Amino acid sequence: MKKIGILFGQENTFPQAFVDRVNAKNEKDIIAEFVNIDKVEQGEFCGYDVIIDRISQDVPFYRGMLKNAAISGTAVINNPFWWAADDKFFNNALATKVGVPVPKTVLLPSNQHPTDTTGESFRNLAFPLDWEGMFEYTGFPAYFKPYSGGGWKSVYKVEDAADFFNKYNETEQLVMMLQEEITFDLYFRCYCIDRKDVLIMPYEPRNPHHLRYVSDAAPAEQKMLDLIKDYVLRLNNALGYDFNTVEFAVRDGIPYAIDFCNPAPDADVNSVGQENFDWVVEAAANMAINRAKTHKDGLNNLTWGTFVKNFSAGGSLLNDSKDDSKKKAESNNGSSVKKAKTVKAKAKPKKEKSK
Repeated sequence: MKKIGILFGQENTFPQAFVDRVNAKNEKDIIAEFVNIDKVEQGEFCGYDVIIDRISQDVPFYRGMLKNAAISGTAVINNPFWWAADDKFFNNALATKVGVPVPKTVLLPSNQHPTDTTGESFRNLAFPLDWEGMFEYTGFPAYFKPYSGGGWKSVYKVEDAADFFNKYNETEQLVMMLQEEITFDLYFRCYCIDRKDVLIMPYEPRNPHHLRYVSDAAPAEQKMLDLIKDYVLRLNNALGYDFNTVEFAVRDGIPYAIDFCNPAPDADVNSVGQENFDWVVEAAANMAINRAKTHKDGLNNLTWGTFVKNFSAGGSLLNDSKDDSKKKAESNNGSSVKKAKTVKAKAKPKKEKSK
């Protein structure tokens, strides 16, 4: 019997729907349930062949447990080793290598010294930093945000250099990045499941959380949707994420990837809407069942992106990751790209600002 588990925290609608959908498919010798942990012994199999992780980003104990499960053969989705090493600034750098447009972005040291460090810990940093060069590169207005993290925490819009330094002084030990503002005509949020199934949804990031999946978005041409799908697959194949969302702000016909480090993305029916929710539940259930069927006891059952695989083999990230995305999409008859019905709405939005 192959066992699929889902590890989660405060969310209520997706975990139960996922378990119910997997079990409703009545696949022979495959069952799904909520993960139950009573002890974690080093190097021992945890009892689950597949685990969908929805919470370890907030609970370090779970991250340790999942790594232990992974080296004992569990297919953990998403890969806990990669997720622990990933950050938003690196993702932007990777996007530039796989041909996906991103806002101009720079990385900044923390405003205050990290605990147990002094000024001598930063003797390799120039003083002052090339502030003028960085401001010229990103331009103003710009967005100032943590290089790692999510949930729109500690995100600032800065209008000029003086405003930037005022807000920089509020960030304490956070490592931040300064990012070009993208004034957009259209905005999309895209689910990507199993690095092949893509759902493109019109999205309004300025709305309250429960109203962001808009129903009155402007129409998008199929050519634009196809390009966005291609970019989504490039990014997720390079990163190796099996459950992720990617956000795009479209400026002058060019979709810029704004945020694509969301390996436990919102999947609550009350915020994403019933149609989108049903799609995610179905796609996640199919992915988990397939992983259970192909699971090999005691072996590496994790997904590794082309960045890790190709670079560790001395190969090129740029061409290989593009080709891998296309081959995977073309060779898998079960792959799909779907656009939410709201894409066809008639209203044309005014230009707005990205965050």
